Amino acid sequence: MKIYTRKGDAGKTGVFGGKRTYKNSARIECIGTLDEVNSTIGLLRAKLGPEHEWQTNLHRIQKDMMDMMSHLARPSDSKKENPNPKPIDGADFCEEWLDALEASISSPSDYFILPGGNEISALCHVCRTQIRRGERTLVTLMQEDPDSVEEYIMAYVNRLSDLFFTMSRAEMDKEGVAEEKWQLFLYKRKKKK
Repeated sequence: MKIYTRKGDAGKTGVFGGKRTYKNSARIECIGTLDEVNSTIGLLRAKLGPEHEWQTNLHRIQKDMMDMMSHLARPSDSKKENPNPKPIDGADFCEEWLDALEASISSPSDYFILPGGNEISALCHVCRTQIRRGERTLVTLMQEDPDSVEEYIMAYVNRLSDLFFTMSRAEMDKEGVAEEKWQLFLYKRKKKK
């Protein structure tokens, strides 16, 4: 079977249930952004190596992303049900990992930091910023078709950006790389006054 179908040559692509939509629609933009995140997570996993302690959790996130993308591809008016699993516990999974990572870091997360540090930390920041863009596209899709973006997807994606920020900090802490701090978080600045 050939990989190309020529069906997308006129600027449209298929969505779950058989309808076709423009490739720049909010739905396709959203799915494409999350696909980009998933690819970057794949690059991060390749850089970490197969024995790294994050591999299992990152693999789960990649599979969950595929499931979420499949559900986002289903317009709310589709009569066909999507049989793929729904990672409804994704936000909880992220929070558990976040708590464990935070506990392992020697200094609190009080500052905005400049992305970088080392290659792994920088890749975590790339994932974080792509996830934030994905979240913005999710909101656009939610405004156009509210019933096609389930709450668990919004919560999971929102938590993922916090997770990758914390992963970048954990990596730098583990490797003894100093964070380049920009300024205190706003709520921390207010407390100091």
